[in-house]
Amino acid sequence: MNSANVSIFSEEVCHLGEGPTCDPVTGTVYWFDIVEKRMLEKAWPDGPTLVQSLPEMASATAFTGDRRQVILTERGLYIRDRVGGGLILLQPIEADNAATRSNDARVHPSGAFWIGTMGKRGENGAGSIYWYREGDLKLLYSGITIPNSICFSPAGDVAYYADTRQKRLFRVECDPATGLPAGEPSILLDQQGQEGGIDGSICDAEGLIWNARWGSGALDCYAPDGRHLRRIDIPARQSSCPAFAGPQADRIVVTSAWQGMDETARRADPQAGKTFLLDLPVKGRHEPCLLA
Repeated sequence: MNSANVSIFSEEVCHLGEGPTCDPVTGTVYWFDIVEKRMLEKAWPDGPTLVQSLPEMASATAFTGDRRQVILTERGLYIRDRVGGGLILLQPIEADNAATRSNDARVHPSGAFWIGTMGKRGENGAGSIYWYREGDLKLLYSGITIPNSICFSPAGDVAYYADTRQKRLFRVECDPATGLPAGEPSILLDQQGQEGGIDGSICDAEGLIWNARWGSGALDCYAPDGRHLRRIDIPARQSSCPAFAGPQADRIVVTSAWQGMDETARRADPQAGKTFLLDLPVKGRHEPCLLA
């Protein structure tokens, strides 16, 4: 089943749109154009798209219980001044490695941040996944090429992550109180040989996994056991990452990209780089507060 009302949430075209997140208090949706060093925001549901230039590549954001905004960049975590846009370093992450940048990230129900890094040129095995909470940083996994699909079960007892290059989605049991792995990862989905790659994901209140399939123009829904439940067509082949949005977190926005496309490919994919709204509805969840 692939029927859904899909509209354009923002006409602003991103070279590499990623990392959408909805502020649960204000309803504002934030996302990033990683390559162009831009952060975009749009008040729900029909505010203008505002764009801020950033001093470095950034890919994700989170919010603390005291209303501070934290953004993840190629050099680490920063507190962002919402009024002036200034950045104050909170936690360096691979700041001394000019070859890598941040990528996918999401907050665990415990308040911990799982953070992915990768090579700026997609070098094999250059990426890692870290755990961060209250000034404590731990390396969880290394040797990942393109870390994506970081999301968590509603109870926080399971984490998911993918290596898009490998086309594999992993599942690992977690300590719900800390967000730290409590076992070894296992392969939930292996899609080698299939079209597209596993990109960003979110997990809803029923434990269903909603995954943007890069290169296939789709948002797929999976059961916790890996069964494919439905596909929703996205009008851009390089669909990159979803986020729950709206006052009840019952709608989904999906970013996209034109990265790597030549002029012919872009003419054939005229919506590439725009951000889309899916009127399903779904039983989504607002992002937990980060314990910074």
